[in-house]
Amino acid sequence: MSIAEKFLTMEYGPAPEDPKEAQAWLQRHNHRFRHFINGTWQTPAAGEYFDSHDPSNGGKLASIAQGSSADIDAAVGAARSAFPKWRALTPHARARYLYALARLVQKHSRLLAVLETMDNGKPIRESRDIDIPLVARHFYYHAGWAQLLEQEFPEYEACGVVGQIIPWNFPLLMAAWKIAPALATGNTLVLKPAEFTPLTALAFAELCQEAGLPAGVVNIVTGDGSTGELLVKHPDVDKIAFTGSTEVGRAIRSATAPTSKRLSLELGGKSPFIIFDDADLDSAVEGLVDGIWFNQGQVCCAGSRLLMQESIAEPLIGKIRDRMSTLRIGSPLDKAIDIGAIVARVQLDRIHRMVGQGIAEGATCWQPQVALPERGFYYPPTLLSNVHPTSIVAQQEIFGPVLAAMTFRTPREAVELANNTVYGLAACVWSENVNVALHVAAQLKAGVVWVNCTNLFDASCGFGGYRESGFGREGGKEGLLEYLQPTWFKNAPKLSAAQTPAPRADESAASTPAIDRTVKLYIGGKQTRPDSGYSMEVHSPEGRLLGEASLGNRKDIRNAVEAARKAEGWARATAHNRAQVLYYCAENLSQRRDEIIRRLTAAVGAKQAAAELDLGIERIFSYAAWADKFDGAVHNPPFRNIAIAMNEPLGTMGIICPLEAPLLGFLSLVLPAIAMGNTVIAVPSEAYPLIAGDLYQVFDTSDLPGGTVNIVTGYASQLLKVLAEHDDVDAIWSFGDEASAAAAKAMSIGNLKQVWTNEGRAVDWFNPKLAEGRWFLEHATQVKNIWVPYGE
Repeated sequence: MSIAEKFLTMEYGPAPEDPKEAQAWLQRHNHRFRHFINGTWQTPAAGEYFDSHDPSNGGKLASIAQGSSADIDAAVGAARSAFPKWRALTPHARARYLYALARLVQKHSRLLAVLETMDNGKPIRESRDIDIPLVARHFYYHAGWAQLLEQEFPEYEACGVVGQIIPWNFPLLMAAWKIAPALATGNTLVLKPAEFTPLTALAFAELCQEAGLPAGVVNIVTGDGSTGELLVKHPDVDKIAFTGSTEVGRAIRSATAPTSKRLSLELGGKSPFIIFDDADLDSAVEGLVDGIWFNQGQVCCAGSRLLMQESIAEPLIGKIRDRMSTLRIGSPLDKAIDIGAIVARVQLDRIHRMVGQGIAEGATCWQPQVALPERGFYYPPTLLSNVHPTSIVAQQEIFGPVLAAMTFRTPREAVELANNTVYGLAACVWSENVNVALHVAAQLKAGVVWVNCTNLFDASCGFGGYRESGFGREGGKEGLLEYLQPTWFKNAPKLSAAQTPAPRADESAASTPAIDRTVKLYIGGKQTRPDSGYSMEVHSPEGRLLGEASLGNRKDIRNAVEAARKAEGWARATAHNRAQVLYYCAENLSQRRDEIIRRLTAAVGAKQAAAELDLGIERIFSYAAWADKFDGAVHNPPFRNIAIAMNEPLGTMGIICPLEAPLLGFLSLVLPAIAMGNTVIAVPSEAYPLIAGDLYQVFDTSDLPGGTVNIVTGYASQLLKVLAEHDDVDAIWSFGDEASAAAAKAMSIGNLKQVWTNEGRAVDWFNPKLAEGRWFLEHATQVKNIWVPYGE
């Protein structure tokens, strides 16, 4: 054979990674691992173990302890005992511990990479060059936040004991995403790694020992789903951080609803990969390889839905097939392969089942002619074309190396197809026209959008989803906030059930004449009668009839939600324009000051009425000021990209206002929501819902677009249920007693809407340090990170 012929037929030879160090590490532990609790290795209380296998060949790697209730009790107890001292450390001391962990990850990087590949089945190139360096980066980055914590978050404190549950697709990286910010902010934790892939988490426990981390600060309990359930339900855990499937996330939301546990969920995805006809197709194809065949497609943000502009579909499919034919499948420890093993038989069976169903629904399947290893769990790269947007392979997460392709004609159609999913984790946009790319990126319902790039991550840039992809963020400043809370909040007194607060001053309103009036509902910018045809009596604290308020029902809420959805132009208004409208509201409220105080006095007394009105005007001014100043950020990750962190509105919000402070409580909740571009369905205080009449008259005269604020009076518990169960409501704020907080969370699991409550705690609405500002704005927004290349 000539040199030219050899060149044309040249293929990579095998380049195996030597696993002897990892095998020696396993041997030192006798291939048997216990729990890591209170700084020591502890035998499982029930004495039960399960096996961990190498997906590349099915061989047993080790026996792993099965966590029981007693093990979780011990781990949570150790974390609780360690919490006061860890929280009390100086920021610099905690920073040094995180720095030490970063250095140790680098020191043992090759061992960790090989262990990860043996346990998970991903190619060693990915473990070595992507996962482990990013693990170290997270600890370096959060060492910096630990150092600066008191300067940047002066009125915040750690949540307490955190329960963390991570998946099997990026075992050590997911651990770093959660452990680093938790430690930096002064929390202690119990980590439950995935049943399939516990080894690198256990290796990390040894690094904690080597770094001299105080006993009990990090605890690692292994086990199956039942162990995770025990952690979620443990009464002495203050926060749960979960990454995994939407199905399990929904169960966790349900389990934590009756409690005051903080919760962050990073769940599934069905991410669109959008290619326009002006894109560099060769670059787009390479991006697609990373987007769907990276880690065998076992990535929550995998670009599993290919949306191609119709004019380029045929040549693009040809290029994709050609590139798929060059992908090498084989032993994950071979440095020359592209696609490794599927993590377990159960996952491989799911991929086969879903592809078969997609074909049955009309998809055309194409796979390259490749030989799969005889042993282990492997699946070839797969292209499904002619996929209908409603097909199971276009709607449900396959979590495998399977790409579902469909076409579009216009940018508008591309956005509609991209958003045609219950998920909203990530998206890719490929176009040489930056105007088209950014125009589309802004409209995508996704927490991360990559422009002309894919699968870029950094500790400085928040990652997380919209809709049923969960809530909360990992990484960046917003990721830190998931592990912090205002210092006053945890010890605030609880409201008793059905508590109706008395006026703030010991004064009688007996001399104030009764008010004979009935207020209507306010929906779509118009006063409207309730569907029920009934009203509710409103009485003063002394029992005098003050008037009647409309009794709203399910149909009224439905109409209000529809009106709020139609008012989506409010979110597209400039922040300056929103600020102007809010200033007009303050101006018009001020002009009616004496009139409104007279009416409010009958419910809360003259002194409190005046205070509510005057502070209410100040509060409107505050959020008018914030409207164009609650900016996002531009992150500078260590790539040739910038990541633009945009604060976006949540969408349509249901707000249950507090009983106390009928005017000020309403304004304190509704104003930050609309200042950020949300539309609102508000249920005013049951104690004095008549204030709605004054408020909608103010809104009518202030150029607030119809449907931006809708007011439905009635019984809060009944209206909360309708709002929480409505799939077109994106978020619920409920500020009442503890029972209503639990109900809001429990009833919202249908579409996993974001829920924020006072957990039944009293809020001093008259104290701006507690009742106004960033804490409210952060809960009125979600961060979208748009990654944009910017050159050398």
